Amino acid sequence: MLPEELEPFLKELGQPRFRTKQVFKWLQTGISSFDEMTDLPKNLRTVLEERCLLTGVTVERKLCSQLDGTVKYLYRLHDGAHIESVLMKYEHGYTVCISTQVGCRMGCSFCASGLNGLVRNLTPYEMLSQVIFAGRDNGVRISNVVMMGMGEPLDNFNHSVRFLQLVSHPQGLNIGLRHISLSTSGIVPGIYKLAEYAFPITLSVSLHAPNDGIRKSIMPVAKRWSVAELIQACRDYQKVTTRRISFEYALIEGVNDSEQCAEELARLLKGLLCHVNLIPANPVRENSFQKPDRKKIELFRTRLEKSGMNATIRRTLGADIEASCGQLRRRVEKELQREGNKP
Repeated sequence: MLPEELEPFLKELGQPRFRTKQVFKWLQTGISSFDEMTDLPKNLRTVLEERCLLTGVTVERKLCSQLDGTVKYLYRLHDGAHIESVLMKYEHGYTVCISTQVGCRMGCSFCASGLNGLVRNLTPYEMLSQVIFAGRDNGVRISNVVMMGMGEPLDNFNHSVRFLQLVSHPQGLNIGLRHISLSTSGIVPGIYKLAEYAFPITLSVSLHAPNDGIRKSIMPVAKRWSVAELIQACRDYQKVTTRRISFEYALIEGVNDSEQCAEELARLLKGLLCHVNLIPANPVRENSFQKPDRKKIELFRTRLEKSGMNATIRRTLGADIEASCGQLRRRVEKELQREGNKP
């Protein structure tokens, strides 16, 4: 709940107005029990325990990279489901990559997150808890959030919007919306719906192909909305928000990494205020995709830049701890099944 919703709720319980600020503040600390709200009367804590649910996160596994300090979390939720989250350190501060769903229904062939489909949506507090816990566990202030972990944020639209409202609230973590990126595989109606809120976030579109033929072969969502429809939605979104859009492009050897693809991509995005984030494809055990060699990746970027595009190659973080989405969850859940502890 936001403070303006908490106040009438607590008023119904016979509580004075100042309790609103107390309760909301406690919810921003990642508590797992109402008993931790030590400055509230015990009878109020008891009523909250009876009436409300705290859907936070508990660490199942924690992996720390010896290469760059990246921290990978596998969280267990209240119902036994698992999600992943990653804390990354950059020059400008700490960024946490959060999940928005347990699993994913998008089925992108190069991604491990959706191999077992969608289990359920995350609640706004389960999303918020990933940010809170990462900061608290490492004793740092989180300055940036990327909604790029497991799941499709626009497939969990209402909860994703509520998360954005909570994480940026002045009485909460107060992380500026300009420091938050939301990634989508290209749910066109969701992009238009998000534009209605005019959040000054960065929209990050998982494009991964310059045409329908290639995109349909690796992303089932492309069979519902064409590349042309997706790019038009991005242009219309940008007219409303005036924000630069980031296009994610996972380079897969022999699939979408040719010079022709680079030139076609540049033509497709011409006129958009955008940035192309080139991602050397992460190997996933369940498919045969490989990333191109470094020379080919550099050539692809050069082709884009010569066409006037702003393009960078994403730095790989946490390569020694399976920091890519879905890998750790899948491995651990297989281990639990073998041990007879199926989540």
